[in-house]
Amino acid sequence: MLLKEPAPAKLNLALHVRGKLPDGRHRLETLFAFCIDGDAITAEPYDGFRLKVAGPFAAALSGTGPNLVERAALALADAAKVEPDVLLTLDKRLPVASGIGGGSADAAATLRLLTRMWRIDPRHASAVAPTIGSDVPACLLSMTCRGEGAGDGLELVDDPAIAGAPVLLVNPMIPLSTAQVFAGWEGTDRGTLDEWRAGRNDLEAPARALVPEIGDVLDWLGQQAGAEFVRMSGSGATCFALFKTEDARDCAAAAVPAKWWHMASVLR
Repeated sequence: MLLKEPAPAKLNLALHVRGKLPDGRHRLETLFAFCIDGDAITAEPYDGFRLKVAGPFAAALSGTGPNLVERAALALADAAKVEPDVLLTLDKRLPVASGIGGGSADAAATLRLLTRMWRIDPRHASAVAPTIGSDVPACLLSMTCRGEGAGDGLELVDDPAIAGAPVLLVNPMIPLSTAQVFAGWEGTDRGTLDEWRAGRNDLEAPARALVPEIGDVLDWLGQQAGAEFVRMSGSGATCFALFKTEDARDCAAAAVPAKWWHMASVLR
């Protein structure tokens, strides 16, 4: 029996950094949206626990120690009091350290997949998710939602302007440390997140200071015909544009410089 679960790429349509929480994490207001495309996880019965990584970005995870998929699987097994007897295969199609929740989406997909495979209470996955990472609860839902607190206080959002929107993701192929980007935030609270199109990404400035090429990607996206909304996602370096039509998105995708990674998709 082979089971498969998608790990959709996460986008922050807006990300406001409002200050610090008592535990030292940053206090955020953000709007999460998810693509229909991303990584994928498969699982099959196995004597013991094993994780294999394949796909275009598999090499980027080699030698980095236990990744979020392994942490999620073992934490879920411990919470549900089951043996972690499973062979997991991660098809790594999203670049790492890129602001689109690749690792968090992989962990969340693992929790959903193993909840099904092991036939356990979904509440175990919900309890484990925030212990793996702040974005994992949102990725566990993989639905448009507002995030507050550290990004893990969630409220579903129904916005017809989001679901079905053609989107193009572009990354300059330079990984960014989330911790370094947050460390570069200047500490100014610029106000609440009300409407996402009028919002902002407060991490763009520190991210661009570390990787100036982000500015080149944003400028290029903004010049594409049919691009209606352009922003950097998360802590970068991936940027994205929402388009009027899929044809306009596809024309832009065909013109992305070869030195950059890109993915044409649709928002869920």
